[in-house]
Amino acid sequence: MSSSKIFLITGVSSGLGKAFAEGALAAGHRVIGTVRNAEAATAFASDKSGRAHAVLLDVTNFGAIPDAVAMAEQAVGPIDVLVNNAGYGHEGILEETPLEDVRRQFDANVFGAVAMIKAVLPGMRARRSGRIINVTSMGGFITLPGITAYCGSKFALEGISEALGKEVKPLGIHVTALAPGQFRTEWAGRSMVRADRSIADYDAVMDPIRKGRQAKSGKQPGDPAKAAQALLKLVASDNPPERLYLGADALKLVGDKIEAMKAEMAAWETVSRSTDFDE
Repeated sequence: MSSSKIFLITGVSSGLGKAFAEGALAAGHRVIGTVRNAEAATAFASDKSGRAHAVLLDVTNFGAIPDAVAMAEQAVGPIDVLVNNAGYGHEGILEETPLEDVRRQFDANVFGAVAMIKAVLPGMRARRSGRIINVTSMGGFITLPGITAYCGSKFALEGISEALGKEVKPLGIHVTALAPGQFRTEWAGRSMVRADRSIADYDAVMDPIRKGRQAKSGKQPGDPAKAAQALLKLVASDNPPERLYLGADALKLVGDKIEAMKAEMAAWETVSRSTDFDE
């Protein structure tokens, strides 16, 4: 790919998506950014670089995605880099969370990303070139009580990313799951959807978690501007990883889980092996 690329980034009005777009624009790239209202579209397209192009799109409106992507490519050019960033966090004990809320979480965090991928893949495949970056989370590998639906959605997107990468790498397309730790965005603040509490048995687990998360909102260790620079390094790499964690907290928690998994596998190895046929 040339040094100047066309990025399609979903959810650029706030948080990491906004930082990703600003970083790409500052580096000289053109950015097509999806937003969900006209005010945000006007704000994004007013970027003084003249290289920011807003698209009104809710990624959960799956039927609108193919036409929106086609129109964007017709207006701006073929997409080199898709960054599936749009999504949100859902906080709630699973038993207390309505099934419809779980579906909504998966629509935004998983199926919207898949629909975007399916819209850009034909062009990337024809050009034998492209990058797909799915913003997952350290919560796509480690888990915490109280964000069960969120972790489930990010686990799903991680699996899709990894398998898709094996399908399209021979076609010149690279796929990476970009997994941030805690970043100073509104993810744990106004952007988070919180289920109502109703079952007292979960108070001891959930109450401290909810209070702690709200207290830490705006004080997270991750810098979104530095995440944007990491994204640019990823896009510039000739050999990008299947998965890239962002933040020391993500590295530590993921590393701790890997060690715990190894220990658990060793403890149960005899049982695991006992299920094979005796040859």
